[in-house]
Amino acid sequence: MRGRSDPAAALLLGVPNADASPRMNVFLVGPMGSGKSAVGRQLAQRLALEFIDSDDEIEARTGVDISYIFEREGEAGFRQREAEVIDELTRRDGVLISTGGGAVLDAGTRERLRTRGRVVYLRTSVDQQLARTRRSNDRPLLNNDDPRGTLERLLEQRAPLYAEVAEIVVDTDGRKVKTVVDQICRQLGVDGHAP
Repeated sequence: MRGRSDPAAALLLGVPNADASPRMNVFLVGPMGSGKSAVGRQLAQRLALEFIDSDDEIEARTGVDISYIFEREGEAGFRQREAEVIDELTRRDGVLISTGGGAVLDAGTRERLRTRGRVVYLRTSVDQQLARTRRSNDRPLLNNDDPRGTLERLLEQRAPLYAEVAEIVVDTDGRKVKTVVDQICRQLGVDGHAP
């Protein structure tokens, strides 16, 4: 039918359409070093969504880096800020949010992620995490003498929470960002070809 709008096509293509439902949201969860930022940027571009890294948003709002917040307020203070920022960000439409590795520790955050968008768990091994984070100085939880042991403990605690909240689980070990993005697009049921 000529002139008839197609809300589903408008939703997937990101084309404004008065008849369309709100645009989808995608939320990435997973441990540090799983590729959430790299995958998130490329996936957001492919899906015509706004990319937001929740840690970057916290830093922009506070004017200090995450390490400083941990130092001054402790992990509990940071987690409270994180939960508030994620609550606000997940209320938007048409966003892809890369969450911090510990965001899933808060039950309220898990519920908001689950009910306000499609959640993708980027699963990775501790070996891969170590390789990807070894040169980073902005990982406060790894500023110790046993980063491997820390990552193992964090993964043991958080992996069940990532799996609980996620609709889609994608392994990222040894995979190129484009390959991971292609798989996520397929599992989301969207074409996701770059315009």
